[in-house]
Amino acid sequence: MCILSAASCSRREESEQKLHQMREEVLSNLITNILPFWEVYSPDPSGGFYGAIANDGAPDADADKALALNARILWTFSSAYHTFEVESYKQLADRAQRYLIDYFIDPEYGGAYWSLTASGQPADTNKYTYAQAFAIYAFSEHYRATAHQESLEQAIALYTILQNQAYDPVNGGYIDSFTRNWQLSGHASAAKTMNTHIHLLEAFTNLYRVWPDKQLKEQLKGLLTLFFTMEWNTPDETHACAHDMEASWLLCEAAGVTGDKDLIEKTKDMSVHLVETRMREAWNPQGYLSCEKTNGETGKTIEWWPQAEAVVAFINAWQLTGNSSYATAAATTWNWIKENLVDLEYGEWYYRLDENNLPITTLPKADMWKCPYHNSRMAFEALERIGWHNEEPMSNHKY
Repeated sequence: MCILSAASCSRREESEQKLHQMREEVLSNLITNILPFWEVYSPDPSGGFYGAIANDGAPDADADKALALNARILWTFSSAYHTFEVESYKQLADRAQRYLIDYFIDPEYGGAYWSLTASGQPADTNKYTYAQAFAIYAFSEHYRATAHQESLEQAIALYTILQNQAYDPVNGGYIDSFTRNWQLSGHASAAKTMNTHIHLLEAFTNLYRVWPDKQLKEQLKGLLTLFFTMEWNTPDETHACAHDMEASWLLCEAAGVTGDKDLIEKTKDMSVHLVETRMREAWNPQGYLSCEKTNGETGKTIEWWPQAEAVVAFINAWQLTGNSSYATAAATTWNWIKENLVDLEYGEWYYRLDENNLPITTLPKADMWKCPYHNSRMAFEALERIGWHNEEPMSNHKY
């Protein structure tokens, strides 16, 4: 029973109805549009998955295969199997797991290569902490879904080598870039970046779910503390607002698994502040997140993944506060996505829109950066956070 004013109750009920409708539409988009695209077009008959796929699903058989893309495919189909228990999803996840272990893991120096050639030979052998984080995230999710011990062992091994090679014991945090044998690399544009630490946060959170190691818990708490205190070096501000939205809910996830009540409360406050700030500065009421260009001018950098992260961030803010404006923003953003980004002809979402809000169909559906992870994860989060149809909706944070 709603104990608020009649007007407040009405707004809350309306916003929750919008979220339930959104949830059903997001579920349909996931299982009929996103996942089928990757099932049909991404497997490479010569092994693993194609490194690039055109908008219409045509593969680029000569494209290098990136660790980030392959790890994100592993995470996506592991999570899909964990959620739906569909055997074909497990088969794709197992395929990705095997290819990552057999080809991307460096048998001599440990860690995983940044990229391979199309035939599976090492291409860029540098070790980027960002990509190691995705491998940890993916292997730990595969273990969650399948209880495959080798995946847990790989996740722990990658975490351990980051502790030994990339962690800064004096100032905290993790260095970004190394050569194959873990010497500091001159390729790094900044020693430590927010983007890398966001993905370490999600990776360590997921690993802790299946491996509640005492040291890992302390590292997770240390990462959270960094987000409260560190002035991040962000040389490319193009997606700063999107990273803030993504961080807003990942911080809550991380704090939740630690069980530290003080940290959870502190993180909730920071999360809502991030969403409120970016909603005011970068979210267009039509329903899309428009981030800053590198020259500091506000521009139409309307790509697919910031919109997915905005939906989750708004749902999370609604759960934390009960404020119906966040629920409305989540539903509005989803409506904009389905009208502008979802490709009903070939499947998946378009990469980017032009200045007239039309899809740029010359851009790929898959490459080093275009993957099934942000939009599928948005769907998994919506399914978990909003609740099934006719179930009692969640009105507070799931932790």
